[in-house]
Amino acid sequence: MKIAVIGTGYVGLVTGTCFAEVGVDVTCVDIDQKKIDNLKKGILPIYEPGLDEMVARNVQKNRLHFSTSLQESIADAEVAFIAVGTPPDEDGSADLKYVLAVAAGVGQHMKRPMVVVTKSTVPVSTAEKVRKAVQAELDKRGENMNYFVASNPEFLKEGAAIDDFMKPDRIVVGTDSPEAEDIMRRLYKPFLLNGHPIIFMDIPSAEMTKYAANAMLATKISFMNDVANLYEIMGADVNMVRKGIGSDGRIGPKFIYPGVGYGGSCFPKDVKALIKTAKENNYNMRILNAVEEVNEAQKEVLFNKVRTHFNNNLKGKTFALWGLSFKPKTDDMREAPSLVIIEKLLKAGASVVAYDPVAMHEAQRMLGDTISYTTDMYETLNNSDALLIVTEWPEFRSPDFNEIGKRLNTKVIFDGRNIFDLKDMKAIGFDYYCIGIKTGN
Repeated sequence: MKIAVIGTGYVGLVTGTCFAEVGVDVTCVDIDQKKIDNLKKGILPIYEPGLDEMVARNVQKNRLHFSTSLQESIADAEVAFIAVGTPPDEDGSADLKYVLAVAAGVGQHMKRPMVVVTKSTVPVSTAEKVRKAVQAELDKRGENMNYFVASNPEFLKEGAAIDDFMKPDRIVVGTDSPEAEDIMRRLYKPFLLNGHPIIFMDIPSAEMTKYAANAMLATKISFMNDVANLYEIMGADVNMVRKGIGSDGRIGPKFIYPGVGYGGSCFPKDVKALIKTAKENNYNMRILNAVEEVNEAQKEVLFNKVRTHFNNNLKGKTFALWGLSFKPKTDDMREAPSLVIIEKLLKAGASVVAYDPVAMHEAQRMLGDTISYTTDMYETLNNSDALLIVTEWPEFRSPDFNEIGKRLNTKVIFDGRNIFDLKDMKAIGFDYYCIGIKTGN
């Protein structure tokens, strides 16, 4: 089977590469000539563990191709995946201009019956807009060509995207035609051999499934952060409470770790889009409004602890920051809590020296020379007044505390991910602040 994946961002590149891995002939399409040229050289626009090796392997096997020509790429394709960005508008709604531009392009150039699939996260009714955009171009051409639309939302976790695609919890496909269902079932057959379920449903339900899933996970995070702040006031230990509730099978242990808030490309955007969709339908998403409000406030919690410790006087002080990406195993800094913390520190007159295992280039692109960077986690500590841990990268979990104590001006750590133990830190002479535990420092 031949398919085209339009868009070589996170979703498009992972999707195309993983399909190629199981033998599908895939062409990934993008209008960015430089990005396509780099991909042909093996230079990826994103960081995802294992993806560069998989891309290289499938290019070498001649199963994965890269092109800027939509016309050539869809000429023989049975399926065209739309995997371009849907950035939030100022009002929080998903911007569909790129999705609909691709749909129009498919209508202009398609030469055979095919399934046009929205892989991007899109609000309910987008598939109908895609259908109309394709049909409008066919009408201009005077073509009466058969085609189908479908929704196939992605459920990829950055840092674990390959496993998520190759070993999915579920595959969701929304379609309104038996022909499209048959084609999509054949396409996904290699992933079904190991018992991974494929769930067919109507298109609006498929479109809503992705938003509902991300909204639920964001709700768990904000709920835990909200109660963690209360536990800290009351003197309870949030880590003990987390274990107590996480053992309940109805709740589970995932997404109930307190921290400095969620970020990334999905949760913030999708929560905003779902709230906006509700407003457009005269409904108020009260829980999700609170989820978003809690998350925005949570991004300031670590800074507030820093400010309180230093008696509201941060001017002239230097802070070491470990972690810039919104979570480990990715270089994604979209909506990252680190950006809020850095902004607050700089505004208070402080300086920031930062280190991240993979997000340094992205940080320099976004922040420029407003902060300093080092290529070694311990170098950030030199002449710094405190250490802030913002992303829970594995290499931060067992550091050399003697080295930290020697390099810092004062032995103070603000842990936004609760990776250390309060009693242990006190025993070795550190002032230690974390989330959801009353420190008493």
